[in-house]
Amino acid sequence: MNAIKILLAEDDVNLGKVLTTYLTTKGYTVNLATNGETAYEMFCSGQFDLCLVDVMMPLKDGFTLTKEIRKVDKQIPIIFLTAKNFQEDMIEGLSIGGDDYISKPFSMDVLLARIQALLRRITYAEGDNASPIYQLGAVRFDPNKQTLTINGEQKKITTRETELLSMLISRKNSILERGYALKKIWGDDSYYNARSMDVYIAKLRKLLKDEPKVQIINVHGTGFKLVM
Repeated sequence: MNAIKILLAEDDVNLGKVLTTYLTTKGYTVNLATNGETAYEMFCSGQFDLCLVDVMMPLKDGFTLTKEIRKVDKQIPIIFLTAKNFQEDMIEGLSIGGDDYISKPFSMDVLLARIQALLRRITYAEGDNASPIYQLGAVRFDPNKQTLTINGEQKKITTRETELLSMLISRKNSILERGYALKKIWGDDSYYNARSMDVYIAKLRKLLKDEPKVQIINVHGTGFKLVM
């Protein structure tokens, strides 16, 4: 089996080298780019399984890089690395297609766990235990391809959105507790992960807004409910 290939976009050369060495010892192949332009060139010329993207980089910042990557590949997992701990930046990063967000300084073990969790979910979706296809009113949801088909138009959604919608469907017309969803999908129920989940709920509502038979409602102080 070929090693998982990671594109690491990080302008801090020392941190980039440390991350490259650490992930290499864990069995991954890592290509390091020290600015956004080089990272995009590498992405277009190679085949990667996951991207680690620093937000603040010269020539092209991480958000711009992610938008360009998403035009090419809607599905590849993207984890943001950032020294900025502002809520607005986290929301923007997730809104443009990021799958996860980790603030510096971070534990290498925590980063490894986030990488493994994203890759494990993708491997499961592509394996023999493929999920069924769901019909949400007039909207067709294919968890395996991570797509929603709306009015004949197929739209790609992220890994996190797929996981969250699948979990809501599994508890259709019942409450999905916030803490349970956070621990199952993100690994912990921290404030920033909770805000991430709120962003994805808002994105799913927007995608389903033209289907009146399907609603995602807030259950105050408890969680969410998919009503059909």
